[in-house]
Formats: sequence, C-alpha cells, structure tokens
Amino acid sequence: MITFERFEELTYELTAQLPEEFFHRLDGGVMAREGVVIHPAALEEDLVVLGEYRRRPYLGRFVVLYYGSFMRVYGSLSEERLKAEMWRVLRHEFLHHLESLAGEHSLEIEDAVRIAAYRSAHEKKTENEPGSSQEGV
Repeated sequence: MITFERFEELTYELTAQLPEEFFHRLDGGVMAREGVVIHPAALEEDLVVLGEYRRRPYLGRFVVLYYGSFMRVYGSLSEERLKAEMWRVLRHEFLHHLESLAGEHSLEIEDAVRIAAYRSAHEKKTENEPGSSQEGV
C-alpha cells in the first residue's frame, strides 16, 4: 500500500499529462484528499467514491481523488496498477468537467444507470439471503 504523500504525488503527475485546455474554468484545480467517502446512494458501506468533479459557490470547479477510497478498493494493487486506476478515474472526472462546460449530461446519466444497477443487484442479493421473506408484501 502506498502512502498518502505518494498518492498525492501520483495525482499531480497524472494531472500534468492532461492537455492544458482541459483546465479551462477549473478554478480549484485537482487535489487529493485522505478520507474514505461513502457514496450517498450506498445501501451499505460497500459503495465508495473514488473521485469527484465538484462545483461549489466560492470554491469554483475542482476535481478530487480520495486516497482512503482508493486504498479500500485498490490497496492491494501494485503502484503501477493503482496508477492506472487513478488515471481512469481522473479522466472520468475531467469528462464530467468538460461535459458541464458544454451543458452535456451523458456521463451523469451513465453514472445514474450504474447506481441503479448497484441498488437493484443489492436488493436481489438481500431477497435471496436466508431468512429474508417477501411474505405479506
């Protein structure tokens, strides 16, 4: 497992590989944060947020990668494999930024479909657990 400091270094190394045009109106830039972030739609603590594109009054637009979340999901990977996952998430968050600038919502819709699939799979799993019953429903 890498340290937070190394994760932060990798975040900035990866960010430096993106075209300068991608940073248009990204007022707050890109940052790494230490915590684990549980997705608000999580039915248990099994759905974490790896990264986010945020728009906030007074803070502007920025991208965050969460070290704790990455370590929870990918902590056993080699640094190279972890870096590949970070790169995938970073590009995903930048796509949110670029779509936001263009007034597009395709990726938001795609993310919502994935969350719906997660919730559906979780509900099916719960229905199939021993002792669960739909009697009286």
